[in-house]
Amino acid sequence: MRRALLLFLAAVLSVAQPAPNPRVPWTTSKLIGSPDPPPPYHLVRVFPQVTFKEPVFIAQDPLSDRLFVAEYPGLIYSFLPNDPAGKKDLFLDLGRGISAFSFHPKFRENGQVFVFSHADLKAGARKGQMSQIYRYQLLPNSNPPRLDPASKTTIIEWPSGGHNGGEAIIGPDGYLYVSTGDGTSGSDVNNSGQNLTDLHAVMMRLDVDHPDAGRAYSIPKDNPFVNTPNARPEIWAYGYRNPWRFSFDPQTGQPWVGDVGQDIWEMIEISSKGSNHGWSVREGTHPFHPNAEKGPTPFTDPIVEHHHTECRSITGGYVYQGSKFPELKGTYIYGDYEYGKMWGLRYNHKTKNVVSHKEFLDSNVKISSFGMTREGAFYALDYGTGEIFSLERRPPDAPRPAFPRKLSQTGLFSQIRGHKLASGVIPYEINAPFWSDGAHKERFLAMPPAAKITFDERADQGWQFDDGAVTVKSFSLDLEEGNPASRKYIETRIVVKQDNHWVGYSYLWNDDQSDATLVAAAGLDKIYKIKEAGGAIRQQKWHYPSRNECMFCHSRAAGFVLGLTTGQMNRANQLKQYEQWGLFKDPLPAKELPAYPDPFDTKADINHRVKTYLQVNCAMCHVNDGGGNSPMELGYRTPMAKAGIVAVEPTHETLGIDGAKLITPGAPDRSVLFRRITRRGQYQMPPTSTNRVDTAGARLMEEWIRQLPANAN
Repeated sequence: MRRALLLFLAAVLSVAQPAPNPRVPWTTSKLIGSPDPPPPYHLVRVFPQVTFKEPVFIAQDPLSDRLFVAEYPGLIYSFLPNDPAGKKDLFLDLGRGISAFSFHPKFRENGQVFVFSHADLKAGARKGQMSQIYRYQLLPNSNPPRLDPASKTTIIEWPSGGHNGGEAIIGPDGYLYVSTGDGTSGSDVNNSGQNLTDLHAVMMRLDVDHPDAGRAYSIPKDNPFVNTPNARPEIWAYGYRNPWRFSFDPQTGQPWVGDVGQDIWEMIEISSKGSNHGWSVREGTHPFHPNAEKGPTPFTDPIVEHHHTECRSITGGYVYQGSKFPELKGTYIYGDYEYGKMWGLRYNHKTKNVVSHKEFLDSNVKISSFGMTREGAFYALDYGTGEIFSLERRPPDAPRPAFPRKLSQTGLFSQIRGHKLASGVIPYEINAPFWSDGAHKERFLAMPPAAKITFDERADQGWQFDDGAVTVKSFSLDLEEGNPASRKYIETRIVVKQDNHWVGYSYLWNDDQSDATLVAAAGLDKIYKIKEAGGAIRQQKWHYPSRNECMFCHSRAAGFVLGLTTGQMNRANQLKQYEQWGLFKDPLPAKELPAYPDPFDTKADINHRVKTYLQVNCAMCHVNDGGGNSPMELGYRTPMAKAGIVAVEPTHETLGIDGAKLITPGAPDRSVLFRRITRRGQYQMPPTSTNRVDTAGARLMEEWIRQLPANAN
């Protein structure tokens, strides 16, 4: 009887409980395709039967169709492209890190292979290490081919660390060319760029076929600095920051170099005897350490330079000579590791001018290196996935609806006037907004009915979204300060995921607030007149970012969607609501999850508030692989003692501060980071998307710096 009563009560209670609020599906998306013409080429995965660990170099066997791939940790494998089993055969186990390798042009006769090794990657093996170039011999009659470990010969070595370069390739003149980086973690703190007394930041030229007694090479007599006092005679060219991949032009024999920049610029350079590429007096053609001592030869400008809004870590390529793409013959093809883009460049060596330069591919591949076969195939390696991709012509797309040129056409709003959302578009709030020049912001998320979120419990790690997901942020300004009635929408930014690739777009609102128009790919600036509290009129410039600029902040390192992280979204009942709606692929973890404090809540711990402020406003660049080329880690989970900012000397601009530190405990006026936050123009931080100083953020940083003890680090 009692059991029956309990069952009855349970049934009644279960009926009485309110049903979970169901998720309303978003079915009105018109954000398909692109407003721009599709690029003519794309990358297609090939050889799916094989993958590699952190691949950094690929080349074809000079004697067969076999392909060879080097892994960064120190292994080289070969495989047969037509082998369905994907058998990988060990070619070399170096036991230390590999950056690249190359076959001797007379490999058929001498079986020689050159290997560029940057360091021993074993734990604790860093101090006093050397970068080294080795020569190996093919093991006679080995099938599959292997290098003979006993044949290892060290050609040359120099101190490793930081940016190493590089490659080692026999050039058309029969000499071995070796490219090296400046050897530091940032800003050429050892002043190697213009210094000819060491082997950093240079291209060497060595005669390895006719060595001097007691060493594995000799110096070609026509090397440019053989008679320069104190200069290393091995040097052929200099002034590089980190020449990651070079190759020889088939027409002139000159090296094309992809030189990885630091603060803002990436460079493609053509090197010649004695050429000085400017680092670190310049970054590309732009001042870096303008007052530093210059080398003995004049600067050679890059052929092309890319701003970090379109390229973050350049990967040099090859002048295409194959038959597969006759339209590309004579085109130098190169790409970018961070953004996955590729470009084609034609250059007239006689007139010294760029004939054409076009981006022809946009991918999500982390391009670490390229390879070109005798048959004309052009390969790209993905360092992250370990996969090999092939350059292919893009097939004609199936007819798609026109990409919405008006915000009202996107399917995100049921009515534009009044900002009324379409069914299924989800408003959300975050704990710590990014500074946006005082604008008010509204945030929304829209996902196709079957799309899911891969949740990440780490505070600062971006969630992962299925294709079709859209994040939306609308900006509005009070045209009279303190008067909400004067508020007008000025911009709506959307970031769309298609084909596993995020792309950003901006829409400019019209004056009568009836709609917004898609901003051109190049972006634009507009001036708004703001009536201040005292009656004065302030001219406020608002920057509508280019499509490249959108992804400057919405980067791979930042997880592409900046506000959709656990630390930001863990507020009120937001996470539980999303779980109830079935947005997450898996249930939420049954434990307390992190949440960012409001940086301006004076009741919260100031150290946590500052960590949050730096995470939100700085860490999209200043984290590993983020592209902010200073040795600082500003992610929320990085302890301040390891962030690299307190009592740390700046690696480049000091802003005229004597004894400058990034953060000088107790002294905001002698703290470079504080100075950069409180200025606009050159050296401002953040470097983009803001034209006004965040006064509240500056006060927070000032208060924090003042209370730091003198011995803080």
